[in-house]
Amino acid sequence: MKRTKPDHASSSQTAESRVKVRYAETDQMGVAYYANYFIWFEVGRSQYCNDRGFSYRDMERETGLFLIVAEASCRYKTPARYEDELIIRTRVTELTRRTLKFTYEIERLDKAPIAIGETLHVLINTEGRRSSLPEKYLSLLRES
Repeated sequence: MKRTKPDHASSSQTAESRVKVRYAETDQMGVAYYANYFIWFEVGRSQYCNDRGFSYRDMERETGLFLIVAEASCRYKTPARYEDELIIRTRVTELTRRTLKFTYEIERLDKAPIAIGETLHVLINTEGRRSSLPEKYLSLLRES
């Protein structure tokens, strides 16, 4: 199998999203439950794509391909709490025809670092086999 050399994206390709921590996203101590950070990462990914002129849904319908999460990591810096307003900064750090890596930085409005993370995505078709991203979407994802 031929490996494609990653196309490293520049930091100018950052999408910014905002969320407010809802009560349902916290535990008894008012701290955001750890798994919600991955939901916020998804908010960032969706915004990144929308900023480049397409949505996941559009890509899936047009191509019959899906970007599945193959790896996910999160390093927690400071707890997010009920009603904190958070900024999610998302960028693509690696891009090949078959894989895509997003990185995330979450901070509060007062600039307190909340978390950093990554997700690695693999492109599959409707039969669950690895596929290649069409050039149209590669070009859109490379846009700054």
